[in-house]
Amino acid sequence: MIGLLFGSFNPIHLGHTALASYLLKHAGLDEIWFVVSPHNPLKEQNDLMPDDSRLKMVKLAIADYSAFKACDVEFFLPTPNYTITTLQHLNELYPEKQFALIIGADNLDAFSLWRDYKNLLNNYSILVYPRKGYDLDALQKEYPQVKVVEAPLFPISSTEIRQLLKEKKDASPWLHPSVYKFLLDN
Repeated sequence: MIGLLFGSFNPIHLGHTALASYLLKHAGLDEIWFVVSPHNPLKEQNDLMPDDSRLKMVKLAIADYSAFKACDVEFFLPTPNYTITTLQHLNELYPEKQFALIIGADNLDAFSLWRDYKNLLNNYSILVYPRKGYDLDALQKEYPQVKVVEAPLFPISSTEIRQLLKEKKDASPWLHPSVYKFLLDN
């Protein structure tokens, strides 16, 4: 089964790759595809780096992981794009593969706002990892179809990394060295 970790990856950081490594080991996945999203319809687009830059950073960050793949499928779908559309498109492209959606508890908390969320719940495996401030037990009672994976929390976000870079502070502890170099050079 292939886990799909969607995100803007603006930028991708070590928390993303550590989470994916944990899920690969503990959630019964064969691969994890990092699906770089052009624009999340539920988020503002301020400070969003160009699509090709974010895809390049994902490729740099996962270069040493044979079970990780960078996926740009959403770049070629109409915008705004919705997860259900992407999953249906991937099923058409790869009918022999099974996909599991990987989301954080914050996304599950807002899941009823997602386009065709009942279809997602009923027709796809959904793996949920903890996020600070969200009650996973309560969320799983509301959405019993999902599988909770007790992954560790990572105390960094892409927003915080962008702020560090904006303030000319060292963000290198949170980034793959080649991603950090890319950010400094661009």
